Amino acid sequence: MSSSTLPPTLLARATGYRLHGRVHFLRDCVGEIHPGTDEEFVVFRKVVLDPVETQPDEPGARYKVRFHFARFSAEVNKRLSLIPVPFIVAQPGFRSKTWMIGLETGMFQGVYEWDTVEAAEAYRTSFPLRLMKRRAIPESVSDEIESI
Repeated sequence: MSSSTLPPTLLARATGYRLHGRVHFLRDCVGEIHPGTDEEFVVFRKVVLDPVETQPDEPGARYKVRFHFARFSAEVNKRLSLIPVPFIVAQPGFRSKTWMIGLETGMFQGVYEWDTVEAAEAYRTSFPLRLMKRRAIPESVSDEIESI
């Protein structure tokens, strides 16, 4: 883990982003239904980080992860999922994250947008994703990265 992705550095960077008004929670997409291959998912939260001039105009990669939490109800886990937000938005190359829950199974799905495929791949071993994996039922975790 490089010093730019250590939790204290991420927290400081996220605080700066918030103070400069770059972090936005979008409400207009909450409740949207997204079809999946095996079930439909409903959006319950979305966060976007305004890009800076050194970033590409559009995201270059999408990372999708699905899982079931091992403990607590869906409602409790929705609230708990706010805790890692600063550590997510401060990841190098982050653009957005959409939180969803499966209408049939209650499976959680996160859909992230990144500047590059490399940034998305680096997130796979990040502090916030390791936290999520510790809270998930191991065999329920699946992920994929696609270039966009």
